[in-house]
Amino acid sequence: MLSLLALASSAVWGTSDFFAGLFSRRRPAVAVVGWTQSLAFLVLSVVVLTQLGDVTWTGWPLWSVAAGLSGLSGLLCFYTALSTGTMGVVAPIAALGVAVPVLLGVATGDEPSAWTWVGILVAVIGVTLASGPELSGDVSTRPVVLAGVAAVGFGLALFCLDRGARSSTLMTLWGMRSTSLVVFLVVALVTRSVGGVVAREVPVLLVIGCGDMAANGLFAVASSRGEVSIASVLGSLYPVMTILLARVVLKERLRPIQQVGAILSLAGAAIIAV
Repeated sequence: MLSLLALASSAVWGTSDFFAGLFSRRRPAVAVVGWTQSLAFLVLSVVVLTQLGDVTWTGWPLWSVAAGLSGLSGLLCFYTALSTGTMGVVAPIAALGVAVPVLLGVATGDEPSAWTWVGILVAVIGVTLASGPELSGDVSTRPVVLAGVAAVGFGLALFCLDRGARSSTLMTLWGMRSTSLVVFLVVALVTRSVGGVVAREVPVLLVIGCGDMAANGLFAVASSRGEVSIASVLGSLYPVMTILLARVVLKERLRPIQQVGAILSLAGAAIIAV
């Protein structure tokens, strides 16, 4: 069940990232991140108010702030990379950040089985192969650098999210979104701009923000009740969904090595889930 939750988080992440990437081609990435995170915060705040009597105020605050700042940095770089590069390539590179929570998880006590290590290796190799065109130098290096920075941000965010969720999943998510909201309120006040977003675009941004939040929640539940190293690898398979949507909607063509990479990613997930 925990493996299925982690896989579900990757599917939701991949879908929301695809549409966020599309939206970032019309509006600045900072505006997309700011609006999606802020709208998700409002929704989550309503949920928190209904559960206020059961809220715990210890264990999660520092982890949620750390997760919020690192995740925010990752999203800014990631959405910018998606808006300027090939989605089916940028997403797999960003997913390599899975190495961060895996290594930190093992260092703090996770003990994956031999077969799990095999699955992790196959999945990571698959994600790497899916990045073939960018690594070959056929396109601009800017999206590659941005995706690499996003990878580190995402990896740290996943680890911090896991640690905070061990005290309270709901409040850790709320703390993450609160951190994002504060940052973007400051940005909006300094620039005196909301990124050019108009009223008719708000519903789409709301759906994207709630999708990202739901994916975070699914991952948090899976990792806090299992091993963060395993949940991180399964959750990092979101590029497969982004690649598929980019192929179907945008008609992006993938090289054979990328197709092999996608298949290996799914094979690795299957081995881990067994």
